[in-house]
Amino acid sequence: MKQVFASSAFAPGSSAVPPPSRPLSASDRDAIASLPSRTESDTFGSLSIPPGCLWGAQTQRSVTNFPIGGRESRMPMEVVYAMCLVKKACAEYGHERGTLSGDISRAIGRAADEAMSGCHDDQFPLVIYQTGSGTQTNMNVNEVLSNRAIMILGGEVGSKDPVHPNDHCNMGQSSNDSFPTAMHIASVLTILNRTVPGLRVLLDALRSKSAEFEGIVKIGRTHCQDATPLTLGQEFSGYAQQVEYGIARIESSMPALYRLALGGTAVGTGLNTVEGYADDIAAKIAHHTGLPFVSAPNLFEALAAHDSLVEVSGSFNVLACGLNKIANDVRLLGSGPRCGLGELSLPENEPGSSIMPGKVNPTQCEALTMVCAQVMGNHAAITMGGMQGQFELNVFKPVMVANLLSSARLLGDAASSFALRCVVDIRPNLERIRSLLHGSLMLVTALNPHIGYDRASKIAKSAHATGRTLKEAAVESGYLTAEEFDRWIVPEDMIGPEKRK
Repeated sequence: MKQVFASSAFAPGSSAVPPPSRPLSASDRDAIASLPSRTESDTFGSLSIPPGCLWGAQTQRSVTNFPIGGRESRMPMEVVYAMCLVKKACAEYGHERGTLSGDISRAIGRAADEAMSGCHDDQFPLVIYQTGSGTQTNMNVNEVLSNRAIMILGGEVGSKDPVHPNDHCNMGQSSNDSFPTAMHIASVLTILNRTVPGLRVLLDALRSKSAEFEGIVKIGRTHCQDATPLTLGQEFSGYAQQVEYGIARIESSMPALYRLALGGTAVGTGLNTVEGYADDIAAKIAHHTGLPFVSAPNLFEALAAHDSLVEVSGSFNVLACGLNKIANDVRLLGSGPRCGLGELSLPENEPGSSIMPGKVNPTQCEALTMVCAQVMGNHAAITMGGMQGQFELNVFKPVMVANLLSSARLLGDAASSFALRCVVDIRPNLERIRSLLHGSLMLVTALNPHIGYDRASKIAKSAHATGRTLKEAAVESGYLTAEEFDRWIVPEDMIGPEKRK
């Protein structure tokens, strides 16, 4: 898969921005920074654009009209970068079709490359909470690319000449099809570059621990009560399998995201495009990303419904359930260190209390379970958003993609952190494991085939009531001898089915 965006938005677990693939020269940076305040217009009239801004009137109007949430509610940069990729692909197509000059096509492509490289992040100030089709963000991208392309071609920023935000950057598109296309591109790239790699780090760590703990027999627990033995390796193999299934569920939902809405324009009919446009643009996006993007077979569905995002979020929700179970098990097995179960020793990463000296807490487990709660909350918002398709358009697009990307980032980052800062350094407390194993009354289950369930139950209840060991209660019952007890109750022989004779 090609690395399309150099920005950290798609770097697994990273917050640093690598050097952009198309860096701005010092003179270009200075030229943008020194742009004076100017007046631009849209169909609602003219307004003032602040200095140093590449955006235009529609962006500025959105800044004024949607003062909701502030910086923490900004449109995810993954969506902005994906929108820039769409604009670049459409500009290339326009040149090939003869509807866009080579100079303009190349200037839009260069501006898009700069934006995808993270050079213009400060030029995209809009928040998620805007029109449900993402129109303001679409126009924000159009205006920034238009004005940057004008600069590249030596024109006057804000003049819309020779590059117009609607007629050139938005040529053949509607927000209704370009924004959901960006939603899918952004989601796919984030999942492949951040979510799945983080989960695979955790899967590898759990598999390694399962192998390491293969020979450690311990007591099992069901209903939070003592049960029959298993190995610590078997227990961790269950965790590994949950993560493996979780990855498989995500990957099995990905084909839905490879279907792109571009070409449907306003309502799915493809007005203002030509036959073959949708397939050709999808092929260009597939080429640029190295991923199997295709035109959606039904563009009406692609605009009016976003069941695909709900499906992917559903796979995240299932995974969150599994990760929450794993993290809770680990912190319970590591509870103590002296007054809990204490079967595991978890790595000590930082002080755990501002008042209790020496206290250390299972912080990675807590962080992961909080992420799981957030992912479940995100899924609720995405599910509600998926219900908001009225007639030919779903109008919850921004909040759906923002929450999906949030879950994708959180799951990948938290899984990797939990693996690297907890799982890999987990150690078994062998003495405690042996003590709990041999003190459990549920070893009596091995007597069932020899003396029957009822007699075995009487032995267990007697041992519990009198505080005697299971062996003492068994011998006193007269149902078996001490030698038979030692021969029949061997925890190491109780971790699997009896071999065929």
